[in-house]
Amino acid sequence: LSRYNDKLNRKLLAVDDLPEGYEVALRTIQAEIDLFCEENIPLLVDEYQCGLNYNRIIGLQTVTWNGEEVTITQLSGIAAQLERPKREEAWRLGSQRVLEDREAINANWIEVLKLRQQIAQNAGYDSYRDYAWLMRGRFDYTPADSETFHAAIEKIVVPAAARVYEHFREQLGVDTLRPWDLNVNPMRATDIDLDPLGRPALTPFADVDTLVAKVQIVFDSVDPELGAYFKQMEQNQMLDLANTRGKAPGAYCTTYPITGSPFIFMNAVGKHNDLQTMLHESGHAFHAFETLNLPYLHQRDYPLEFAEVASMAMELLAAPYLETFYTPEDAARARIEHLQGILLFWPYMAVVDAFQHWAYTHVEEALDPNNCDAKWAELWQRFIVGVDYTGLEEDMKTGWHRKQHIHRSPFYYIEYGLAQLGAVQVWANSLENQTAALTAYRQALSLGGTAKLPDLYSAAGARLAFDADTLNQAVDLVETTIHGLGQV
Repeated sequence: LSRYNDKLNRKLLAVDDLPEGYEVALRTIQAEIDLFCEENIPLLVDEYQCGLNYNRIIGLQTVTWNGEEVTITQLSGIAAQLERPKREEAWRLGSQRVLEDREAINANWIEVLKLRQQIAQNAGYDSYRDYAWLMRGRFDYTPADSETFHAAIEKIVVPAAARVYEHFREQLGVDTLRPWDLNVNPMRATDIDLDPLGRPALTPFADVDTLVAKVQIVFDSVDPELGAYFKQMEQNQMLDLANTRGKAPGAYCTTYPITGSPFIFMNAVGKHNDLQTMLHESGHAFHAFETLNLPYLHQRDYPLEFAEVASMAMELLAAPYLETFYTPEDAARARIEHLQGILLFWPYMAVVDAFQHWAYTHVEEALDPNNCDAKWAELWQRFIVGVDYTGLEEDMKTGWHRKQHIHRSPFYYIEYGLAQLGAVQVWANSLENQTAALTAYRQALSLGGTAKLPDLYSAAGARLAFDADTLNQAVDLVETTIHGLGQV
């Protein structure tokens, strides 16, 4: 497939008179030609196999809880409803099981790091970071911009996240906040999935028919045209939402290339996260609908940094209408938890991204897993302020083992951080003038891949930003909204 894709790319570039609106797509096509290297094909297969091996290692991690064998994820669901001592017991049990695979993950990392460096060198690049930058189509920002973003997050968001952690600690009435006070799944280090006031979990719907009917009301309220898109998906049976026995895990939105119809796949069981996922994936679906006006395949291939603006913005734009599902009190609680999650995510994203910048520019050092542990611990202490890992240093510094993007999708993570900042800007615009904000949002989506990344953000009424001032405005809005809703 790589060989045939390269042949097609070269034939396309040889066309003298390409259609209007192909200029941006040509950058990606040229990059694919520049990166293609026959010698790398077997190495890329080996790299893919390393990713599968990592998945196999993680997938086999189970523990025995109350006499029953459960996965780490299943354990977190069970233990989230338990008292704090039992949550700690579950967290330690799960984390110890992850640590048992330390040597296996280290060995896999050494192999894949060597492969990636060789792939880059074969393609003519000294650093895999330079290779990955082109592979991911990052033409409109640089590694230095990413590092500027890290510094801005440290300055602006880390103190805000620390305030969230401190508020959570106060609600729990504990001396220090421990990792099992956030989430009993040691693979998800910064999520808050536990309610400090001991309230039952939010349950917005009992069945997917109710979910669909009520989400329809939400989208009709956000924008009637978006509501019409969602109605079309329902009528065309493009929604597969219920969790059933034997169904593949996860959630996604894909688009069928012939019909142009988006399709949403989920595993909904009635949790608030299912509702949030529905809103998120629908944002991707609306993106697909808006690009149907573009006639050519490459024009519908938009950058991930903006694709996630479409989805993350929809979560925020729909949030004022959550009373369709909840009482006013529960709707406020759901919105607060979402906004707190935004503040906690940016610092964690910076840890993941900064670790990869270090690893691929210091390959000889990174080939020693002990150095990786030390770098992750350094970054963790820099960005995650307010969670006490005393006595859990081995668990903390092997956090890079627990982030699959590092092992399977190198340099794929900053997209979420940039898009979240863009989404907050779109949301801010909607608070001033919802009609104008939605018009700009939809117009930006309709551009697909015919405009450069900064121009897509601009069309949506936002700015592709890495600076502290823009982050400060976003954080201020998030915190002000949280306080306005009431710190619950």
